[in-house]
Amino acid sequence: MRKTGLILATAILLFFGCSTDNQKFNKVEKDQYSYELGVVGGFSELISAGVKQLALSAPLSPGKMERFMVDAEKIATKHGVSVYRESDLIITDLFPEDVALNKDVLLLYRGTTLEEYLSLKSDMAELEKNGVFDDKARIEVARRFGRMLSYSPREINRLLARNSSFRTMDDFGIQANNLFLYYKDLKKALEFYSETLGMELVADYGMAYILRMTADSYLILVDADKGMHSAEEPKTVALALLSDKLEEWYAYLKSRDVKIKYEYKPQEGSAHDGFVAVDPEGYLLEFERFHQHPENERFIPILKQNKKNAISSTQQDKLPEGLTIHSTITWLYYKDILAMQNFYQDVCGLEMVADQGWTKIFKVSDTGFLAIVDEKRGMHSYTEKKAVNVGFIIEDLEGWFEYARERKPFELLEDELGVEPETRYKAFVGFCPEAYFLEFDHFYSHDDNTLLLQHLNN
Repeated sequence: MRKTGLILATAILLFFGCSTDNQKFNKVEKDQYSYELGVVGGFSELISAGVKQLALSAPLSPGKMERFMVDAEKIATKHGVSVYRESDLIITDLFPEDVALNKDVLLLYRGTTLEEYLSLKSDMAELEKNGVFDDKARIEVARRFGRMLSYSPREINRLLARNSSFRTMDDFGIQANNLFLYYKDLKKALEFYSETLGMELVADYGMAYILRMTADSYLILVDADKGMHSAEEPKTVALALLSDKLEEWYAYLKSRDVKIKYEYKPQEGSAHDGFVAVDPEGYLLEFERFHQHPENERFIPILKQNKKNAISSTQQDKLPEGLTIHSTITWLYYKDILAMQNFYQDVCGLEMVADQGWTKIFKVSDTGFLAIVDEKRGMHSYTEKKAVNVGFIIEDLEGWFEYARERKPFELLEDELGVEPETRYKAFVGFCPEAYFLEFDHFYSHDDNTLLLQHLNN
């Protein structure tokens, strides 16, 4: 009897224990089921509002999808969204290859999106059949799918970098942007930028001076006799200095007899106001203020933050009180704006923060921006030669150079990473598709770089 009672008690404990586990398991399943249906509802609402073109449900086994699809279709239909059951989801470098292996996925969409998706699958199959599905084709297929999913270029880059060997410049760490300008009279240029405009001299190389314009945006003045460009080459660039003190800057520069090319004429309701000054050797300086406007909605919050952190001039005793520059934009002039937009987003990994139609502004660092301009409408026309290097200070310069040399996302000036004779910096130069020199730098610990590195490291 004692042995029989023990067996019975054990069986009862096992039964209730299993029941409790089953209840917990069923609750987890139900919670997950409800969550996935909620995701379908959220995606359907976004698709209905036109925010998203295509969305994917969670991958499920065919058996689980049978029930799930019934409820998912009911939810999607309420938002006017169509559902397609896909048992062979396209494999791209946006996601791990096995993300939907042996599983079904629901495609949520409106209009002709399904035909677009099936066309992409067909194009990919054709590339594979013909043996031309190389790295370039893989990336383009992934980008097409990412755009269909309404991912931003930056998010597509992030997913590609996570799931493949693809990288952009941004993956190697952008510390700051810098702009190289070339002068016959280097001392006079230094005097203008450091004393008249109040920029801080942070490194003196003799044949070049490095000035800090904002927290992480630098200007490098170069002796044209010793640099990569001559002073006679077209100055196909404009440097925008952003400030809320346009009236004060305008009056101050006029009082210093600085040449003004375009006068200050603010217009009510405009996206931005400004005026254009000319430096001692003809480079254009655009003093500019951006306003709340549909084309600036993403840009304005960034600029507001930069205003709080604007650095004081080292020449504050010579400049009128309160004159500061909080951000900079390097304006570059191109023939093919769409191609250059793709280059700066897909190769450099920069984020577009303002789209003015014929100009596009990209964020390089917190306070340093780069903009591409349609040469038919800008202050400059396209020129093959340009007296400017567009610079980027990179943390992992060797990694970025090796990637650029191996994958060839752009043409290189030389096939070796250069180290300056006095070991103050290392650098390499490439060319964008329309012939601007792109210079990538990293600065070594050196007596001449002490102040520069203090700022970069902070």
